Amino acid sequence: MQDFQENSDIFNLLSEGVSEGIIVVDSNQIVVATNTSSDQMFGYEKGELLGKPLDVLIPKRYHAGHDAHVEKFIAKSDKRQMGHGRNLYGICKDGKEFPVEAGLNPFEFYGSTYVMALVIDITERKNREEELSHWARIFDESLNEIFVFDAENFKFLNVNKEAQRNIGYSIDELNHMTPVDIKPDITTSEFENIISPLSKNETTKVNFETKHGRKDGTTYPVEVHLQLSTLGKKKVYVAFILDITERKNYTENLENIVEERTQQLTEALAVEKELNELKTRFLSLVSHEFKTPLSSILTSITLLGKYTQTEQQPKRDKHVTTIKNKVKYLDTILNDFLSVESLESGKVNYKIEEFPLSKIVNEVVYNSNMLLKSGQQIHYPDNIDDLNINFDEKTLELALSNLIHNAIKYSPEDTTIDIKVEILNTGYSINVIDQGIGIAEEEQKHIFNRYFRAENALLTQGTGIGLNIAKQHIENLGGSLMFSSVVNKGSTFTLSIPKLKTN
Repeated sequence: MQDFQENSDIFNLLSEGVSEGIIVVDSNQIVVATNTSSDQMFGYEKGELLGKPLDVLIPKRYHAGHDAHVEKFIAKSDKRQMGHGRNLYGICKDGKEFPVEAGLNPFEFYGSTYVMALVIDITERKNREEELSHWARIFDESLNEIFVFDAENFKFLNVNKEAQRNIGYSIDELNHMTPVDIKPDITTSEFENIISPLSKNETTKVNFETKHGRKDGTTYPVEVHLQLSTLGKKKVYVAFILDITERKNYTENLENIVEERTQQLTEALAVEKELNELKTRFLSLVSHEFKTPLSSILTSITLLGKYTQTEQQPKRDKHVTTIKNKVKYLDTILNDFLSVESLESGKVNYKIEEFPLSKIVNEVVYNSNMLLKSGQQIHYPDNIDDLNINFDEKTLELALSNLIHNAIKYSPEDTTIDIKVEILNTGYSINVIDQGIGIAEEEQKHIFNRYFRAENALLTQGTGIGLNIAKQHIENLGGSLMFSSVVNKGSTFTLSIPKLKTN
């Protein structure tokens, strides 16, 4: 080491003129010379490294491998880049590690072998490489599409893997294409207008929505975020693409749901309006239906008090009959209300038994004859004398009475009410056909609603409960009640009675 130092004037002169660190070691890997750059690089004072082993400049975890490597290198005495393909690290006096690049040069000096190491601190380069590697990974591993294209001719320069996968083109194919080639909804002139604010430096980013065309001809909606950048000395555009298929679907579904909910709300409000109207009509109706018979009863009772003579008995009988009829009518209304309550509470008990259909028809027709207007008649069915059915007798009587009474009530004088019975494989069909006022088409949907009465029937006595009650009872037993009607021509109501087994 003494010989090298005494005869190293030329080395000192040359080594101080370079920016790289220079360290010379003898065959025992003892430092015999350093330049100012290497001293500063490793944090030592001038001459402080002389006589120290080279290992003080190398992290301990690399000592064993490093010693063997240098020994082999000295033995071969050739010039090489140390640790080629591997990461090399030096360690400062204060223990801080940093990446280095080292070139080893063996030489002979006065019969002794030395190695000169040319050391470069590559911290900044490593940082740049790592940053580039980081962005390269982001570019290739991003789940969004990224396109880089020339600012002059719009040709794609680089396209990440996700974009290649999504649109189905390879990078070689894309290198001959432009953004317009994958945007079927945008022409070249339109695209130039879109990016014009960027080329004129009016903004740093342009965002817009469009569609991308795949190689297989399909398209999908995208959101484009476009900005101007540089690649070396070349101006380029970088486009970050978001596939918004799910967002579009969600938005469309949300819009459909909103539209559907709006429609439902509109319908609900319309129903509520109808119910309020029905409620108002019902209250007016009930008031009228109770007030009229009560007034008749009061009048008849008042007149009865005036007929005191024996020969006035026919007049008394007339008013007694009126009172009975009005009381019976009020009783019928109250029974209808009670029947509604029973249906709503589920407290209806049905009794299925066998009975002749003619029995019910006879009773209903007989009672209805007293209600006939002048010239009206009921046409009796001619095929039921030997027909027995299994059903709830009271329910059938209630439903049939309601239909025939309505037919009489809403038909003019001198008309016929027909009752027709059909025997089916599944049961029986009883049709009540009248030639009455009929039901307007726009009101037919409400005819079975409780308390509803058609406009052309408001002046006729009734509560609007009968059909509702009849339909519910019949349906509870598996049957149905349907109708067809034409204004001023009449209506046909059909009772469908299923074949039931007796209890």
